[in-house]
Amino acid sequence: MITRRNLAPLALSASLAPATLRAQAWAPNGPIRIIVPFPAGGTTDILARLYAQRLTETLGVSVVVENRGGGGGSIGADVLAKANPDGQTLLFHNATFSTTTAALEFAGRAPHLIERDFAAVSLGASVPSVLLVHPSVPATNLTEFIAWARAQNPPGFYGSTGPGSGMNLTGETLKRDGNFQMEHIPFRGAAPLVQDMLAGRVQFGSDQLSTALPHIRANTLRPIAILSPGRARLLPGIATVREQGFPNAELAGWNGFFAPARTPELVLVRLQAEIAAAARHPALSARIEELGGEPGGNSSAEFSAMVHAQIAGLRPLVRSLNMRVE
Repeated sequence: MITRRNLAPLALSASLAPATLRAQAWAPNGPIRIIVPFPAGGTTDILARLYAQRLTETLGVSVVVENRGGGGGSIGADVLAKANPDGQTLLFHNATFSTTTAALEFAGRAPHLIERDFAAVSLGASVPSVLLVHPSVPATNLTEFIAWARAQNPPGFYGSTGPGSGMNLTGETLKRDGNFQMEHIPFRGAAPLVQDMLAGRVQFGSDQLSTALPHIRANTLRPIAILSPGRARLLPGIATVREQGFPNAELAGWNGFFAPARTPELVLVRLQAEIAAAARHPALSARIEELGGEPGGNSSAEFSAMVHAQIAGLRPLVRSLNMRVE
């Protein structure tokens, strides 16, 4: 699990003189656009706007967020894949990037490949995702939830942020490993999914902890498991899916920056240095921690290795589920 402790040396390296000197060789020549591949209001959108505000101050140009939701995040990602590799357009995505890409690859419909079409710039934050149920569901953990789900006739509904998304993969994994049925309802992002969960039209879903916390504290949604490898700092009493006997459903949560694959190294160096400095800024890092996350700022190489390892681990799971997204 990525923590502030193991990110600190990586963030510190971004401030070393050689990187700083090389970074000064490039400066943005106009507004920078950050593509968020989900509707406004979700965790990824909130974090992107926090970074955009700080980067506007440090880069001296306007940094704006553009929401391009749909396709489990693949529509917004494809916008970046086709953008000019000049540092003026970035993508701020989350772990759904790995799941959606793996699912689309298996279906033979991938418009892009993570390893080929994108340059990882830096981790923005690691934020765990939490599995949630509507209060009408009499469950406080996965065992109780699965017992309830098995008894439903007709089956209940689970929601996700789109075909191939993290929750879609989690839902299908739990259905297989827990031997129960639920109908999948895809949404364009976490915000509309949560609205339907609050209304009781969808009984089961997930969200990143930061945007789920207000609903958990208000008892309008109930947490039953943490998807990340370790327990969430702000929900220490909620066990992980692995602790509850469902290791295949584990998914490390992250939110991070990408550029088009052909972006020059000097551009990537400057962007990574600025993102790392923003992650260390006291106000921004404190806000991320308030949201239940851990600030990022690691090196491009470290972030790239993390994402590539995640998607490599997801590909066999997608194949085993015969997960053919429509």
